[in-house]
Amino acid sequence: MYATKGVKTMKNVFDITPQQVQPQKKLRVAAYARVSSGKDAMLHSLKAQIDYYHDYINRNPEWVFAGIYADEAKTGTKESREQFQLLLEDCRAGKIDMIVTKAISRFARNTVTLLETVRELQRLGIDVYFEEQDISTLSADGELMLTLLASFAQEESLSASENQKWRIRKGFEQGKASTCQMLGYRLVDGEITIVPEEVETVRRIFELYYQGYGMQKIANIINEEGHRTVKGREWRISKVRSVLQNEKYTGDLLLQKCFVGDHISKVRVPNRGELPQYYVEDDHEAIVDKAVFGAVQNLMAQRRSAYVHPKGHETAFSRKIRCSICGKNYRRKTTAYNLVWCCSTFNTKGKKYCASKVIPEATLQAATAEVMGMRHFDEEAFQSQIEYIEACPDNLLRFVFASGLVKEHRWKDRSRSDSWTDEMREAARQKALERSSANG
Repeated sequence: MYATKGVKTMKNVFDITPQQVQPQKKLRVAAYARVSSGKDAMLHSLKAQIDYYHDYINRNPEWVFAGIYADEAKTGTKESREQFQLLLEDCRAGKIDMIVTKAISRFARNTVTLLETVRELQRLGIDVYFEEQDISTLSADGELMLTLLASFAQEESLSASENQKWRIRKGFEQGKASTCQMLGYRLVDGEITIVPEEVETVRRIFELYYQGYGMQKIANIINEEGHRTVKGREWRISKVRSVLQNEKYTGDLLLQKCFVGDHISKVRVPNRGELPQYYVEDDHEAIVDKAVFGAVQNLMAQRRSAYVHPKGHETAFSRKIRCSICGKNYRRKTTAYNLVWCCSTFNTKGKKYCASKVIPEATLQAATAEVMGMRHFDEEAFQSQIEYIEACPDNLLRFVFASGLVKEHRWKDRSRSDSWTDEMREAARQKALERSSANG
C-alpha cells in the first residue's frame, strides 16, 4: 500500500554529538600549623608539622599544593598571628579552596574567633578540615561539632593559662622573677644578670636627670650618641621614665607589678591591690646606687607637683600659634621662671630639628593686644577675631584675622632681669649677703 500523496512523515532526529568530558578541577589546598612556644622542642614540632603537610597535600592527586602557613610562638587565643592573617588574606583573594590543619586548638582556642573565621571562609566557599576531629566545615554537621569542640578547646586554654599563672605566682612567693628583658639586665638560668655593655647607658640616664635635664632632652641626647633601647629603637620620654622608675637598677625586685587580665585578650593590667606583691631586697647586682635612685624619685615628684598642669588645660592661644619653620603648633610650657609658648618640634626634639624661638606668654599677650588696638589682652575678643598666629624667624609674629586681614608684629627679647620675679630677686639678694658675710 502506498503512502498518500502530499502527507509528510515525521522524522525522529537525535543529537549524537560526543560530549566533551571536562577534567575535574583540582582543589588548591593550603595547610596551617602553629606552636605556642619558641622553645627548641616546640620549634622542632612545628618543623615536623610543615614537613608532614607538605607530603600530605602533594600525595593527593586531586589537590594542588597552595602553601603552608606556620606561626611560631603565637597563642591560639589571639588574632594577631601574622601567618594566620596572611592565610585569610590569600583566601579572600581567591588563591585557596581548602585548608587542612591538625586540630581545632591549633587553628584557634577562642570560640568566637574560630566560628567567625570559619563562617567567613564558608561564605567564600572554602572548606577547613580538622584532621584530629575529622571535621569538614562545609559538611552538614560541621558547625555544630565545631561549636562544641571549640568550647572544650577554650576551656583547655583557660586551664593551661591558670596553671602557668600558678607556677609564676609560686615563684613570686619565693622571690623569683619570671622574666627580665630590660636595658642592663637579662634573665639567665633564672637569675637577673648584668649586661656589661648596657650599664653605662643606664647610669648616664640617671646622671643626666639628676643634673636637671628633662626626659625629652635626655632622650634626644642619648639618641644622638647612638644609644638604642633594648629592642633597638629610638628613645622616647616613656622609655626614659621607665628606666628612671625601675627599682631593679638598685638590685631590688618588686614582683607582680602587673598581671594578665584574662587568658583570651592577654592584656596586662597594673596590679592595684588585686593580687599580692612581693619586694625582694638585694636580689642581684645593682647598677645604680640606692641613694641616687631615691634622690631621682624625689626630684621627679617635685617636678610633677610643680609643673604638671591638669589634663585638658587650655588657654586662648591653644592650637592658635603655628610655627612657620616646621608647621607644628606651639604649646604652653611652664619653666622655672615664667610661662612660655614653644614649637612642639623644638620642645620634643630640640633646636637641631627646629630653630624656632620660645615666646614668653606675657610678650605674646602684649603683642596681641597691640595688634588688635586694645590696651589689654582680651581672650574673648582674641578668640572671635584672630584665626591664627604664625610664629616666624627673627621674632616676627604674623596675625591672620578671621576677616582675612593680616598684620605683623616684631617682638623684643626681654632681658634676664625683666623676667625675674620678686621671689627670685629676694633669693639673689640673700645669696649676695651670704657671699659678703663669708668674705668678712
